[in-house]
Amino acid sequence: MRISIIVAIDNDNAIGADNKLIYWLPNDLKRFKALTTGNTIIMGRKTFESLPKGALPNRRNIVISRNSKLKCEGADVFHSLKDALDNCRENERVGENSDVFIIGGASIYKQALFIADRLCLTVIDAHSDMADTFFPEIDKNVWAVTSVEEHDIDEKHKFKYKFVDMERKKTASL
Repeated sequence: MRISIIVAIDNDNAIGADNKLIYWLPNDLKRFKALTTGNTIIMGRKTFESLPKGALPNRRNIVISRNSKLKCEGADVFHSLKDALDNCRENERVGENSDVFIIGGASIYKQALFIADRLCLTVIDAHSDMADTFFPEIDKNVWAVTSVEEHDIDEKHKFKYKFVDMERKKTASL
């Protein structure tokens, strides 16, 4: 099982404002769907509540919440990221070659950054004055860029952006 973080960030690592995405990039949404469909997605309660139609189809949806009474239609609820990932490892739907995607919010990203194998970033060439939620700093000593796909402004995209994939660097064993 590979743990991947998927997120759209701007030049300041901003990811949201008022529990909503700041930027609307149709190609980012298409990439998100292509990468996560058929896999497990893990998110915090606020991220789940921000989804316009609830649980995302054709994916196992997992919500992390400390509220032991919380029920989220179409999603499994766990009390910690560790519990959710342990369940994924035990679950037959998640095989050795499958991905679990961490999709937000900020506190879940912060926890997952220490255990993730891969980052699937959309880096938007912009700055937001309204952002109130940010992705943690990415340590270049820990992460290596494996691919970059740049995109210019067009009729559907008001900002330049790039898809950047990174993998955790392997540490030498003694």
